[in-house]
Amino acid sequence: MGGTQSLALPLGKGPHRVGCADVMVGHTRQGLFLRLFYPCLPRAGAERPLWIPRYEYCGGLADFAHRSRRWCAPLLGVAFGSCSVPVSWNGPFKPCSSGYPLIVFSHGLGAFRTLYSSVCSELASRGFAVAALEHRDHSASLTYFCTAEAGREEWIPYRRVPRGQKEFYFRNKQVHQRAEECVRALRLFEDIGSGKSVPNVLHQDFDLSTLKDSIDLTKVAVMGHSFGGVTAVLALVKEPGFRCAVALDAWMFPLENALYPEVPKPVFFINTEKFQTPESIAKMKRLSSRNSQTKIITILGSVHQSQTDFTFLTGKLISRIFGVRGTLDPYKGLDITSRAALAFLQRHLNLEEEFDQWDNLLEGIGDSVVPEAPFCRSKL
Repeated sequence: MGGTQSLALPLGKGPHRVGCADVMVGHTRQGLFLRLFYPCLPRAGAERPLWIPRYEYCGGLADFAHRSRRWCAPLLGVAFGSCSVPVSWNGPFKPCSSGYPLIVFSHGLGAFRTLYSSVCSELASRGFAVAALEHRDHSASLTYFCTAEAGREEWIPYRRVPRGQKEFYFRNKQVHQRAEECVRALRLFEDIGSGKSVPNVLHQDFDLSTLKDSIDLTKVAVMGHSFGGVTAVLALVKEPGFRCAVALDAWMFPLENALYPEVPKPVFFINTEKFQTPESIAKMKRLSSRNSQTKIITILGSVHQSQTDFTFLTGKLISRIFGVRGTLDPYKGLDITSRAALAFLQRHLNLEEEFDQWDNLLEGIGDSVVPEAPFCRSKL
């Protein structure tokens, strides 16, 4: 791969062009912030959004990685500052009389709304609206909200587990807040669907009312990576409107044991080879033993960061800092992840597509996939 090639995110392979817009609702941290990926109409000279939306996020990533902001933030700015997402920024929404199914997506620890653009835009190209949240529980490397005073932003930094506090209690409180934000995202789309006026604080060129008759709120799933994977599982408990969950390399640790019997809907665990522990897999198996539609597969040759955009964007230096590359080709990894997810979503959202052609992946049958976690490491 050439130098320029290693700094490009993949285009969605589905039949739809993809648009994207940032949406912020409310003037307090109880509001919502998300990046929406959606099928759009072609537009000449369409602008592409930056992958790292603002330089401040480079400082947040440096803090999360335990690196000095002084050298790491500028390095990230140089490495990624000009990188864009191959979608149409605020592109014209493509109406759909039958309604697009909706996926609410939850990011991992230290991430933010744009770092899963590859998988989100792939799903949007296949005919989904995907709402990628930016969580405000101090688990994003950085986020912000706009106060009611004109133009004033309040930043919410990443927070480590406080000294002397048990990690479980700290993370458990966060996972509940995150799952509630997922539920609020669904409420937002219900409001739009009912014709309520929902002002976008960011004053962008994207009018939320254009979504009104084009989202099918009977076909809603929740999805996430790592901390977002377990967030998706908990969101199923909190919200009956979510019909299933796709959990990418879920970090199961923060979920209290009492909740496992309460998970009412199917979950699809798509794990990487190097991240999971026997304890975490045992928790997933508790869910699969209760629901035969809950599936667990492992993608061989992948590492935890293989399911983020970093896997497409890193040279050797950044790879060393963040440990983001497995042995599996990133494009192949994305193909397996998205096809497996699409097959699962077709089954549980009753979609009339041809995603069932990838049903074998649900059983862990195929190149570079295995069922469950056959050689799980005992240590992270």
